[in-house]
Amino acid sequence: MIHALPTSIDQTAQLLDDGGYIAGRDLATVLYLALKLERPLFVEGEPGTGKTEIAKVLSATLGRRLIRLQCYEGLDVSSAVYEWNYAAQMTAIKLAEVQGQHDRHLIEGEIFSNRFLIKRPLLQALEPDVSGPPVLLIDELDRADEPFEAYLLEVLSDFQVSIPELGIVKAERPPIVVITSNRTREIHDAVKRRCLYHWVDFPSAQRELEILNRKVPGVPERLSREVVAFVQTLRKADPFKLPGIAETIDWANALMALDVIALTPEVVQSTLGVLLKYQDDLAKFRDTELERLLNRARDAAE
Repeated sequence: MIHALPTSIDQTAQLLDDGGYIAGRDLATVLYLALKLERPLFVEGEPGTGKTEIAKVLSATLGRRLIRLQCYEGLDVSSAVYEWNYAAQMTAIKLAEVQGQHDRHLIEGEIFSNRFLIKRPLLQALEPDVSGPPVLLIDELDRADEPFEAYLLEVLSDFQVSIPELGIVKAERPPIVVITSNRTREIHDAVKRRCLYHWVDFPSAQRELEILNRKVPGVPERLSREVVAFVQTLRKADPFKLPGIAETIDWANALMALDVIALTPEVVQSTLGVLLKYQDDLAKFRDTELERLLNRARDAAE
């Protein structure tokens, strides 16, 4: 079902809430402005804080198509924007020769047409859609190389791409663009200037509890409070990789699968791999240290 864009900050917050995303007023405000001004939203934060989920929720609640470009080292135009179907082009050339067609310009005009164009995410996002402009998620831009950032400038400024054989392809209406970064490196200022910016931090204990209750509604109240308190305490203990909200939800699901009703040192120790993904962290939080964190978490949960 297609929905109209929100017309206020309150409606934007409600839109996120309808999609199961519990957001603060600051995120609702910058997202409302991004939609109103048709500007890309650049979201930075630690892994697991819900950055990617923003685009997914927008797609679901607005009834728009979600187009995701997952960034990685070595990402180039042929993977992100377009490439020509060379095999089909060669077949068409040979077929034209067999049929006696020798007009070079006519053959070039035929093989460099939309028929042989393979459209990748960025080009797909510029196409008109019956449900309205799609949601374009450019995920983990910090994983891509800097030359790809430079290519993005035309897309983010004018919502268009240049294809030498066809010319400029421009969106009739700009897509809703959400760009995420885990800040493993700095993104160039030229990209950020074309976007509205928001930093997504780890949630407070109260908000994380609300998220957990929304995402895993069957968790007993006492256990959910202990889970959130322990995760919050664990983050303050400075592990190499801080567990995100996704890990909190996974841990709660794992505990439910084990029919756990309250945290004990044995339960935490045996399931700690759901929260921590590095051996050094698992070795660091054992025995006495783990029991100390659990006691602190229980006090915080009371």
